[in-house]
Amino acid sequence: MGKSQIKRKAMKRPKRPDSDDISQRSRVKRRANNKHAQSPSPSLSSGQNSSEELSGIVTSEEEVVCKEPSMYDGLLMALGSGSGSFADLYKRRQREQEGRSDTEEDEDGDSESPSASVEEAGDEEGSDDESKFHQMENERSEHSPIDLVEEAEMEEDNEASDEDHANDLEVNGQDADASKSTSSFNDHLGRTLSEAEVDDLIKSKWKFKWEAPAVNMSMSKWVGTGHCCLKETDNDSAYDLKLRLYKHWQDVYKTSGGKDFHSSKQRQFFSLCNTYRDIMHCNKKPFYLKGLEDDSSIMDAYIMHVLNHVFRTRDLVTKNDAKVAKHGDSIKEEIINADKFLDHGFTRPKVLILLPLRSIALRVVKRLIQLTPSSHRVNVEHIDRFSKEFGMVKDDDDNDKLPNNVHGHEDKKSQKSSKPADFEALFSGNDDDHFMIGIKFTKRSIKLYSDFYSSDMIVASPLGLVTKIGEAEVEKEKDVDYLSSIEVLIIDHADVIAMQNWSHVNSVVEQLNHLPSKQHGTDFMRIRQWYLNGHARFYRQTIVLGSFLNPEINALFNHLCVNYQGKVKLISEYKGVLPKVLLQVRQVYQCFEATSIVDADDARLDYFAKKGGTMLFISSYFEFVRLRNFLKSQNASFCLLGEYTKPQDISRARVHFFEGSRKIMLYTERAHFYRRYKIRGIKNLIIYSLPERKEFYPEILNMLEGPENMDCTVLFSHFDQLRLERIVGTPAAKRMLSSTKDIFIFC
Repeated sequence: MGKSQIKRKAMKRPKRPDSDDISQRSRVKRRANNKHAQSPSPSLSSGQNSSEELSGIVTSEEEVVCKEPSMYDGLLMALGSGSGSFADLYKRRQREQEGRSDTEEDEDGDSESPSASVEEAGDEEGSDDESKFHQMENERSEHSPIDLVEEAEMEEDNEASDEDHANDLEVNGQDADASKSTSSFNDHLGRTLSEAEVDDLIKSKWKFKWEAPAVNMSMSKWVGTGHCCLKETDNDSAYDLKLRLYKHWQDVYKTSGGKDFHSSKQRQFFSLCNTYRDIMHCNKKPFYLKGLEDDSSIMDAYIMHVLNHVFRTRDLVTKNDAKVAKHGDSIKEEIINADKFLDHGFTRPKVLILLPLRSIALRVVKRLIQLTPSSHRVNVEHIDRFSKEFGMVKDDDDNDKLPNNVHGHEDKKSQKSSKPADFEALFSGNDDDHFMIGIKFTKRSIKLYSDFYSSDMIVASPLGLVTKIGEAEVEKEKDVDYLSSIEVLIIDHADVIAMQNWSHVNSVVEQLNHLPSKQHGTDFMRIRQWYLNGHARFYRQTIVLGSFLNPEINALFNHLCVNYQGKVKLISEYKGVLPKVLLQVRQVYQCFEATSIVDADDARLDYFAKKGGTMLFISSYFEFVRLRNFLKSQNASFCLLGEYTKPQDISRARVHFFEGSRKIMLYTERAHFYRRYKIRGIKNLIIYSLPERKEFYPEILNMLEGPENMDCTVLFSHFDQLRLERIVGTPAAKRMLSSTKDIFIFC
């Protein structure tokens, strides 16, 4: 058996055992419990049932936290058994974690060794002899733990790291230790959570205790958990940026015409990102809705944040690599006993950026390259391929595809003049929503399309990543372990992703920070302790950015973002868009009762069934299906215009509706988002469910044709508060939701 086979065996994914296997593992577990002092992971002290821990069946989040690290503890014990020196050093680290001295005798000295337990637990695949662990130890010392095939680049990184470190000290006027302690990066990743703290994070509900005004946003404010993190920073500091990044960012800012960098929106949002708290900013003006300056400022801020994170990670690792290479075996004891050498995750990628379209990814990656100091981008590999694949597509190949292979767009070129400006700005480029690309940084170059396991950053669409996750579930030789060590997650243009399929985002976030199934060349002795404890998700920073907030986005932020640093979110009030309705339309808002959000769809359909209507605008595809089925059951004369309707059926439906041969049309928000049709023949309008995008409300109402006294009926419930206040305004929405009346009229 070769070295790689040994590694794969050690890192094998736990599988569902049969009853005999459970009994055998239970016996092993009971022996392990008797030798409790030998376990290096604090997570193993939890009171989980032994058979549950060894069954490989996940039943709750808490069980995952306590169970999975044991696989890595077993590897560390096996590695320690391979040689006398490693065994001694490993035992010393155990004793320190358990509060025992070096001279204290091992209480279980006459019991089985850790390696014995590992061998017995793995009997079904045969036992490994001691020489194989010597091979693992030799292989680990012979190769670089980060990238085994690029030793020259690692040497270049060491040079860059030393130079940046010297420059940082020049700015801060501090020694090395002081500089380290003042870095948000080190403060955040250098802390190890206790089991009690993790339990509190799992059980506690987030309480937003403080608020602060949002600069240049008069109707918005920041609220957050814990202590207020929005504090004034020193104008003379580098804002906790690597000096090269800071100087280059200032140069770019001044070149673009900026004057006061300290007071700029991008600098202020960067400082918020640098607190390493989870952030939700869902009132961002997107570039396609006349918000280019605001959107670009936010984008620049999070790009600088992820660059700073990647560069600091690389510098820390390469400095420690240099020390290990210089001192060799003499420093192995220090590696085991000192936290300063714990600088690794399970895999290299540390940043994941989720974006909805290739054209937006092109915009972000190009800006990422521009904001990287010129000395680090002397060469950008595969930039031509990237520009070709993410840039404009040929008309012949452009079928105006909707997400998930939904067809039916009209030809962009022929319809360009009839579409709104925001539609042109968003969809004029490559609107493919299936992509994934790795990016790697070295001293003098940026590598696009790098292998995911050697990448520092991954830029992907939710659909692209979900496809990879699905392939890994079906094909056992594939995996998505490159998602195991993501420390910063950016979800930009969440509002556009919500028009695609938000469940893909949930699937991706749920897949992050799992224990990997294979080793991937990692130096186990330098993995941060909280990774081994299974606590990585409590260190991941998630930043959600969009132009509006809906319940799905809110649920992800509340339940899947559990960063121990806390949360910050933007709360906004709205003026509403009613003044943008140009026609004299009597808008009748009818409130229906719903006892819960689950029952709201049933109550809405029941209310409509009693009232009826002509054209129905529907926000949700699921509501669209229910209405379609209801109208079929009533033998109603209707036509469909949804996101999955075929092009020939769309043309036929529009003609039939205009001519009056079909009395009712069902039109979905998602179809309007991707097609922006001008529907003719609308005499009466029912907004069955309010649109997520407030700008669609006046667009739809302005399509009405008929006499001067036209009516529009809008159905809403208390569970539509977020959408309602964006359309009628926050003050009016509060009055409507608190009133005892159920009919409200706007003229």
